[in-house]
Amino acid sequence: MDKEYDYITDPKGIEVRSFEIITEELGPHEFSDAEALVVKRVIHTTADFEYAEIIEFANGALEKGMAALKNGSDIYCDTRMVMSGINQKRLGDLGGKTYNHVHDEQVAKDAKARGITRSMVGLEKAAFDKNTKIFAIGNAPTALFVLIDLIKEGKIKPELVIGAPIGFVGAEESKELLRTLDIPYIAIRGRKGGSPVAATIINAMMYQL
Repeated sequence: MDKEYDYITDPKGIEVRSFEIITEELGPHEFSDAEALVVKRVIHTTADFEYAEIIEFANGALEKGMAALKNGSDIYCDTRMVMSGINQKRLGDLGGKTYNHVHDEQVAKDAKARGITRSMVGLEKAAFDKNTKIFAIGNAPTALFVLIDLIKEGKIKPELVIGAPIGFVGAEESKELLRTLDIPYIAIRGRKGGSPVAATIINAMMYQL
């Protein structure tokens, strides 16, 4: 069959060419090699080069996060969508797992009784799990607000917080508050972000281990 466009059909070839294009269009930057790999994967996931301008790595975020992953840290994800985007086999090989409490029956009851979001209660429940050193927030600003409060109160000290909630109500504000903390974090400033972005950041770190 004649093709009007000579497109690449090999899956690996598509990925290789995609990253070639991203590298070319990204051009000069001030990211470290490890940070650049994360940024390029986020751009690959979103097809949005603005992420190179709005992503922020702070306080040794990659080093601390990758060390936690190597040590088998579990990852609390604010949505199942974040969980589904993470390479579970790779994480399992490192000794960790992902989990989420938003759909737990008791969490739902407590949230309704208190008049707050299930994301908030789920985060509270996860915060004191001793093997959870990484929190990946890709959807719920309320979960990030709760996590920030717990950190400020000295009740928890994560090895890495990924602050990437998306939206119009509280998303930007929660990430700006995260940026005031002296902890390792990767933040997506402004309204952008989302569960696929949070998952991609985790994967990009694991692929470097």
